[in-house]
Amino acid sequence: MGSQKRIAKELAELTESAPEGITVKLADESNLYIWNVYMEGPENSPYQNGIFHLTLTLPTEYPFKPPTVSFRTKIYHPNVTNDDKGSMCLGMLRADEWKPSSRLAAVLQFARQLLAEPMPDDAVEGRIAEQFKGDFPRYEEVAREWTRKYAVRG
Repeated sequence: MGSQKRIAKELAELTESAPEGITVKLADESNLYIWNVYMEGPENSPYQNGIFHLTLTLPTEYPFKPPTVSFRTKIYHPNVTNDDKGSMCLGMLRADEWKPSSRLAAVLQFARQLLAEPMPDDAVEGRIAEQFKGDFPRYEEVAREWTRKYAVRG
C-alpha cells in the first residue's frame, strides 16, 4: 500500500508543479500506475515546437522497481525504439541503476533532457546513432521532419 501513497504524492507534486515543458495526467482516474505525459520538444533541438505524448507505467513494486517510459508519438531519436512500442533507453531506468530514492519528476526531466542531448553511445537505434555521429545535419533534418509530421503542435 505504501507504493500507492508515494505514487499519489508524486503525482500531486507533478500536477501542481511539473518540470518545465512537461504536463502529467492519469491515463485513467481509477489507475494510479499509468500516466499520460505530454512533453514539449526542447528549444534549439530538432524537436522544438513539437509536443510528444509519452506513457509512464509504474510497476506495483515501485519505488523498488523502475517505471517504464515509452513514446506514443513517433520520434526520430537514437535513444527511442523506432517501433510501435517507442521504448526509451534511459540509464537511470535500468534495473541495476535504479534507486528507490529516484523521483518521477527527475525521470521526466532526464527524458526531456535526452531530447536536447541524445546519447548515441547508449542507443537503441544504431542506424540513427550512426547518422547522429556521422551526418548530424541529415539527422537534424529527419528529426525535424518527423516532429512536424507526428508531434502534436503546441
